[in-house]
Amino acid sequence: MNEDGTGLLTIGELARLTGVPVKTIRSWSDRDLLPPAARTPAGYQLYGPDAPARLEIVRSLRELGIGLTAIRSVLHRERTVAETAAQWADALDAQIRTLRLQSAVLRSVAARGSAAEELPYMTELARLSARERRRIITDFVEDALDGVDAPAYRSGLLAATPDLPDDPTPEQIGAWIELAALVREPELRAALRRLAEYSARTARPVGEPDAKSEPYAPEERHAPGASHATTEPRTAAAPDPAAQEQAATRVAELMQIRGEAAVAAGIAPDSPAAEPVIAELVAAWLPTQTGTADPPTEDNPAARARLLEQLETAAEPVVERYWQLLCTVTGRPAPPRWDTAGAWTTAALRAHPRSYGLDRSAFDGTDPDRVLRAYEQVTRDVAALVAAVRPEDLALPTPCAGWSVRQLLDHMVWENLMATSIAEDAPRDDHTADHLGDDHRAAFDDSVRAALAAFTGSGMLRRTYGPYEAPGAMLVQQVVVELLAHGWDLARAIGAPTGLAPEAAEETLAAARRIYGAAPRTEGSSFAPERPAPPGASATDRLAAFLGRDPA
Repeated sequence: MNEDGTGLLTIGELARLTGVPVKTIRSWSDRDLLPPAARTPAGYQLYGPDAPARLEIVRSLRELGIGLTAIRSVLHRERTVAETAAQWADALDAQIRTLRLQSAVLRSVAARGSAAEELPYMTELARLSARERRRIITDFVEDALDGVDAPAYRSGLLAATPDLPDDPTPEQIGAWIELAALVREPELRAALRRLAEYSARTARPVGEPDAKSEPYAPEERHAPGASHATTEPRTAAAPDPAAQEQAATRVAELMQIRGEAAVAAGIAPDSPAAEPVIAELVAAWLPTQTGTADPPTEDNPAARARLLEQLETAAEPVVERYWQLLCTVTGRPAPPRWDTAGAWTTAALRAHPRSYGLDRSAFDGTDPDRVLRAYEQVTRDVAALVAAVRPEDLALPTPCAGWSVRQLLDHMVWENLMATSIAEDAPRDDHTADHLGDDHRAAFDDSVRAALAAFTGSGMLRRTYGPYEAPGAMLVQQVVVELLAHGWDLARAIGAPTGLAPEAAEETLAAARRIYGAAPRTEGSSFAPERPAPPGASATDRLAAFLGRDPA
């Protein structure tokens, strides 16, 4: 309070009382937000007792982002606080949307490593209207499918438009920017055209009973190739299309579950344990084909070839990315990833082009203790070979599928790591990673130690895995076969003797015949047709010949 007893405050006293700088108070006074109550004879402004409270109102409104003109309207009772708050909340919402768009563009620029020249185009994309976004997708689809007679497939693609919500997240805006860039890529156009051509080639001929059809939609939980729907227009039998669609969905789910379970159980696609899985999947898939041209009705080579063709046709990573981005843009659930289950299922179909009765004896007669001893003996001799590999040997060719010595060693380390992860109930999926590093000897030795610890500590040798209860001992025995065969490859590559692990080689050869004897030797299998072994060949040489190597 002013010392003269008038109750008036100088600007300095008001500043000390409220914590608002003198300069700010003077500016607000000049803008009629805090009019002075009086002036001193010298012309200095004085403020009344209500000035601190009025000043707090102004400061609070400013901190909320409200402009000085709007605050003046409130203080002069031209507008209510509620009306002003609503107006400025709307303005803030618009500002937030703009900031989100700017953030999404900047993050997309950072993630894509975009050049400065791309910035105007990316910013323009983010600001497009819904109609303009749909036009981009429409033009892309029409151009990609030009001349292909697949009207239902085309109409379904056109129905899946990138409709951003009114208040999109940065992730949605970023996905739209990436999608708009993706549809300019020739790879995506070519992939969608291949799917459309497959649709036109396999659709029910004109004149046959028709049915409602639409293509694969991203929000549906279909695995590629699980039904006719995923690579061409989905057709359903006229009497009950809903039931047909439900059946396709169930098959898709079954394919994903069985494929991932087989990988988790360590079941090789070309092993006998894979055949009953494929037989089950084919049996479930056959009813979904009733709306197609010349539908298969039984599990035979033609049926398996058609399912394989569907899987291979649908295996388009760029198309999968297209649907994932559309789902992100629109906020719909993305389809589940199919790469793990799909890779296993296609490999198993190639290896088993026709059905054959599973000989359960392939699962029996495996002594866990003998398997463990065989693993120890084989890895001991193979480790000695690995230790003999010099850095300059890593680029040498091997007898195995065009692999170099380094690639072969990496695969053997992977076999140990994969078996270890199965024993620990945490199957790996990093098959394409580098498992060798800079020290191939240490990588192999470490993988053997980890596998032995897992085999003995987890009970794997006496457990069963997968829907068909493949014994864990048999899975380990498969690893023994692999390591001994690839050890033979390594010995041939570096010029070392091939008579590895003689005390375990005979029983390993017998196990290989039991496990792989009934499996077809096809393009999709791991082994070429059996070769003749020369007279007097060692058991390891005969194993190599059985698995398609030339021991001569």
